[in-house]
Amino acid sequence: MAGPALCWATEGGLGRQITGTNVQPNAGIVAPQPITVINLSQIYFDGNIRAGRDVPIAGKTSLGLEGKLSFTLATLMKTWDTGPGRWDFASGITVPYIWTKAQATLEGSRRGASTRDSASGLYDLYFTPIVAGYHFSETSHLALSLNIWAPTGKYDEDDLANPSLNTWTFVPQVAYTKIFPESKWQLDMVAGLQLYTRNRATDYRNAPLFSLDVMGRKKFDNGLSAGLVVGTIQQMGNDSGPTADRLNGFKGRDWALGPILTYDRNLANGRSLTLSLRWVPTVSSTNRLDSNDTVMATGALIF
Repeated sequence: MAGPALCWATEGGLGRQITGTNVQPNAGIVAPQPITVINLSQIYFDGNIRAGRDVPIAGKTSLGLEGKLSFTLATLMKTWDTGPGRWDFASGITVPYIWTKAQATLEGSRRGASTRDSASGLYDLYFTPIVAGYHFSETSHLALSLNIWAPTGKYDEDDLANPSLNTWTFVPQVAYTKIFPESKWQLDMVAGLQLYTRNRATDYRNAPLFSLDVMGRKKFDNGLSAGLVVGTIQQMGNDSGPTADRLNGFKGRDWALGPILTYDRNLANGRSLTLSLRWVPTVSSTNRLDSNDTVMATGALIF
């Protein structure tokens, strides 16, 4: 089952998702038996929009932007006992903690003078009220979900760095998993649409963002697997509000591509452990933070 991938195009140049971090192993599979999943993830991102490009942030315009983020995500997911059949259901919640640092040259500042800011604390909560999984066969699975970001983190419109986006965000999502037993390959993909409310503090509204992450892995008998992740975010329309209007809608898109390693191990008493590590640098970006240092590590305990 897929979990959240988050962050700051879009006001701040990133939005709720870092490209290439949303797809997880077995993304389209909702277990047919009741299970509990505890997932811990760590994401590090170091990106920039080069000087010479206007970027909306903190209700103002910046000439370029540099941003560093470190996210710690604790997710609890529960699959419900729905009996036999092709449909299975689950729910989940994620509590995220963020450290973030930003540097920008804001409009009206002395030429060449940059402003720096950092913040840390609990980020906006992420809820998954329902995941509906459908099993086409033992090797083909689909999961439909509704995910909600609530603006529970601290936000100050005068700060460059904030542990919140100060918006509700609704993310309908489709995940699919295809297993190829003979070749020991597995394909996982997640597509979603991010729908933002207006940031009332800055009068900025992000346009809907379409995201797609695809992961292909080769599994080995010792529990290891290796593969590639490719992801993209495409903005569907223009941002709106006084700052966005001055920037002609600040429409953005990006692509990321990189390797992933995973390890699966069965433990005692029906428990299992899944570990993964990926590096997904940006390969193309327009009006979104461009990063060569996007790293994600995850560990999931299933029981």
